[in-house]
Amino acid sequence: MIIDRNIAVCVVTDEETIRDAIEKIDANQQGSITCIDATGVLQGVLTDGDFRRWLIREKMPNLDLPVGKIINRNILLAKISDSKERISGMLNHKVTFLPLVDADGRLVAIARKRGTQIVIGSARVGPGNATFVIAEIGNNHNGDFGLAKKLVDEAALSGADCAKFQMRDLSTLYSNAGNASDPSEDLGSQYTLDLLSRFQLSRDDMFRIFDYCHTKKIIPLCTPWDMASIDALEQYGIEGYKSASADLTNPELLTRLAGTGKPMICSTGMSTESEIREAVTTLKRVGAQYSLLHCNSTYPAPFKDLNLRYMDTLRQLGDCPVGYSSHDRGINIAVAAVALGANIIEKHFTLDRGMEGSDHRVSLLPHEFAEMVKGIRQTEEALGGLEPRKISQGELMNRESLGKSLVINVNLQPGDIIESHMLDIRSPGRGLQPNKKASLVGKAARRKLSVGDTLFPSDLGEESVVAKQYSFRRPFGIPVRYHDLNTLAKLSNFDLLEFHLSYKDMVEDEARFFVGKLDMDLVVHAPELFMGDHVLDLCSLDEKHRIQSIENLRKVVAVTLRLKRWFSRATKPQIVINAGGFTQDKPLDRSERVVRYEMILDALAQIDLSEVEIIPQTMPPFPWHFGGQRYQNLFMDPDETADFCAKNSYRVCLDTSHSKLACNHYHWSFSEFLRKVGPYTAHIHVADASGVDGEGLQINEGDIDFQSMGRDLRQFAPHASFIPEIWQGHKNGGEGFWRALERLELTL
Repeated sequence: MIIDRNIAVCVVTDEETIRDAIEKIDANQQGSITCIDATGVLQGVLTDGDFRRWLIREKMPNLDLPVGKIINRNILLAKISDSKERISGMLNHKVTFLPLVDADGRLVAIARKRGTQIVIGSARVGPGNATFVIAEIGNNHNGDFGLAKKLVDEAALSGADCAKFQMRDLSTLYSNAGNASDPSEDLGSQYTLDLLSRFQLSRDDMFRIFDYCHTKKIIPLCTPWDMASIDALEQYGIEGYKSASADLTNPELLTRLAGTGKPMICSTGMSTESEIREAVTTLKRVGAQYSLLHCNSTYPAPFKDLNLRYMDTLRQLGDCPVGYSSHDRGINIAVAAVALGANIIEKHFTLDRGMEGSDHRVSLLPHEFAEMVKGIRQTEEALGGLEPRKISQGELMNRESLGKSLVINVNLQPGDIIESHMLDIRSPGRGLQPNKKASLVGKAARRKLSVGDTLFPSDLGEESVVAKQYSFRRPFGIPVRYHDLNTLAKLSNFDLLEFHLSYKDMVEDEARFFVGKLDMDLVVHAPELFMGDHVLDLCSLDEKHRIQSIENLRKVVAVTLRLKRWFSRATKPQIVINAGGFTQDKPLDRSERVVRYEMILDALAQIDLSEVEIIPQTMPPFPWHFGGQRYQNLFMDPDETADFCAKNSYRVCLDTSHSKLACNHYHWSFSEFLRKVGPYTAHIHVADASGVDGEGLQINEGDIDFQSMGRDLRQFAPHASFIPEIWQGHKNGGEGFWRALERLELTL
């Protein structure tokens, strides 16, 4: 059982709306909300089930009604003065939480069955949540309030979730009333007392630094070393407590902390397993909301003594979230602890390891702490879950270029039987994998096959789609290469073709691929990769690379003007570019992005664009560059993109898949994105998207609501042309394109 006095996230007043109550239920993830009146007196409870039953009863549900009108007022409750045994006995598989009231009926706490998570301020801590990272400032401010503020600033910038301090009332904590000059003290305690007497913040300054933490959106916690400090922190209203390893064997202090009803993080350094078990028994008996930190209280702790796997034992003993309080050297052990299941990481933090005080020497500097947080977040991302193995987008790309397919080695007519000796295994892997050979053998050919043709799922009898005449409200086309131009161009009523050029195409004589002039418009997609592994980047900080990118784009312009001669509707062909601005290790901040946009403008100004229109493509947060992933920085943010276009008279190619991925990653509204970028959109690449890096998916196989997107595009980009840019859509005679166009016909 847990008795929780941090009840703000679980409470609404009876005058708040039903909508407010449901939003709070969603936020607290507990499936219920408790309702009080203006004086704090308990009125009732609203659960998910109560809300659903009300919805079913109401013909026209009004979510703006006061929630007091629909709450369940016939509820089970207990008094905060009741024994812990009685309260615990009232909880069962049906009653999972219990409001606790004072003598006047005011809600003061909530008892609930113990779970695997605790809540500290705005952070949920436990399995399934991000690791809670604590910057242990302790007394590393050396009693200087200004230095304390700088430590908080740097902790927040380094990615810490929490800044933790320590508070001692020396007069009651030490048997000699905190006399640092007491000659009878041992050397160690005399040294510690001297530091503490000189380097503590005053009580008022401590409260001021807590307030400052809130302005920096970092949760303040504190370790009280004595009862007087607990009283002071309760008077302030601290959101939670960290108990020191030295106090795990102090049941009176643990009981007092638990009595506050605040969440507790308890370090276990310097304790035996039997002492840890005894402390856990105490914490459970008093209904504490706690977690346990594995810790070796040596400064610095030798690697051989760390025994990180003991966290598993702590998890079993405590039935609670666990973590690691790190006193070892460097950052690697803390990151490894996360890989082993730590829900909390605590690490000492300083601005200068040379300052006076023992903790400084085992502390991380801000850039080191930031690297640790980066490693923790990468580890969390890499851990994943227990879902079945799936092929990532980057692997799919590499599976094609490095993999193998089944190809036919004889000419066959429809109806001819496919035999084993007729099938060869060849790269690239653009069709059926070799493991499908047995499924093909003995089947009748479903189409005319020529030597070297690749076999596809449709050859196994799976549904196939063919091109037809389409009807759209805007110009449309498909992406093509030189080699499939004449095959695909005649299959439907296209308004345009978009050439996706490779660096090999740049040196081709395009005239040999055309049989005559086409009554269509022209769009060209510039290569990303050029000869010599050169990736186009108009804002590269490597000036030699940037100059080469400018020259390569000039060549694309020249090829586009040659292609223009073959398209009767082409007046000023559009060239889609990925302008650059990607980074390998981390994203750029806003000031760096501003500089890169200016570099792109400067690069484009060096190219004669009088007969073409450059349209930078909107980008995803993690673009795939030939089977590997990078960080993208430019043409993702809708405000930045719209601002670039408005100030410089440019338009963009809106890639719906890329931009949906950016919205997913940054939690932006996709509809709002379209509202901002739509007016500057010249051309659209349409595909679905999933998560933060699943791009180029078939329509209706990802996260995009295409009905809603279609409405937004009709309003904000009514004249923009489009192509379906489905990954591998050209395979099997353009099957992916035809499927996409069929699904889009009623929306675009």
